Amino acid sequence: MRALAVDLGGSHATCAVVEDRTIVRSETLTTERSIGLAPVLGRLAETFHKLLGEAGTRASDCAGLAFCFCGIASHSKAKVLSTNAKYDDATSLDLDGWCRETFGIPLELENDARMALLGEWYAGAARGFEDIVMITLGTGIGGAAMVNGRLLRGKHSQAGLGGHFPVLFNGRPCTCGGMGCAEAEASGWSLPEICRSTRGFESSSLARETPIGFEELFRHADAGDSLAIEVRDRCLAVWAAATVALILAYDPEVVVFGGAVMKSASAILPFLQAHVDRYAWTPWGKVALRSAELGNQAALLGAVPLIQSQAD
Repeated sequence: MRALAVDLGGSHATCAVVEDRTIVRSETLTTERSIGLAPVLGRLAETFHKLLGEAGTRASDCAGLAFCFCGIASHSKAKVLSTNAKYDDATSLDLDGWCRETFGIPLELENDARMALLGEWYAGAARGFEDIVMITLGTGIGGAAMVNGRLLRGKHSQAGLGGHFPVLFNGRPCTCGGMGCAEAEASGWSLPEICRSTRGFESSSLARETPIGFEELFRHADAGDSLAIEVRDRCLAVWAAATVALILAYDPEVVVFGGAVMKSASAILPFLQAHVDRYAWTPWGKVALRSAELGNQAALLGAVPLIQSQAD
């Protein structure tokens, strides 16, 4: 099957022509989420037409366009439901109508974490499994679940979005309006403030970094900086608690971890696996934890199984 796919993040959009488990052509654009999605659609159309020409194919040869959105999206209605301050006009746009008018093919809309899970199930670390949880650790924390080979969505399209599971009842305020969400306690956007509010930050080597991200955090922790070690260990504990919560909620055989933070997988996965083995109540056996294999291509490669599920 051949398909078009777009992975829309807060500051980028990657367009691709996909055929089965291969990305034939792709290109990434910078975007500005504060100006809305409508101005981006024309650029996406231009990019897709360029990629189709380079691939020697036509839009009509594609089964559909899989649109991966960084917010809450209704797959059944092809409608963005909530943006959390990213492309706020998206909730008012008829994306399927735009797609049919521009390319003459249908659009399938899905949340970015679910698309990444589909990609890893179809072509990556979760191949061969039917019960899966995916957690993406990056600027935010994404979550998705598959049960008996089917994506879990729920009536309001929020099922499985584990980044906003609360891990501290009296924790930090989150952008979603909650308190103590995993994302508020250990994600890329919250990390700088967590570091600055930790006692001893001014004398830490981490204080000289601008910006402060997880790459810097793990590097300074490896070098022995005590504050970096404290914050790193706190983040590991938050991710571990969130992982156990997702396991108990969705009963997976495997949990796949993706996102930019997994550049430090050698430090992260052993800690999480040991915590899960000790604290997750799974009398049937142990849940396997794996690093994602597809990187930034995961959501794009989820296009074919997403569109194929509609054809079936």
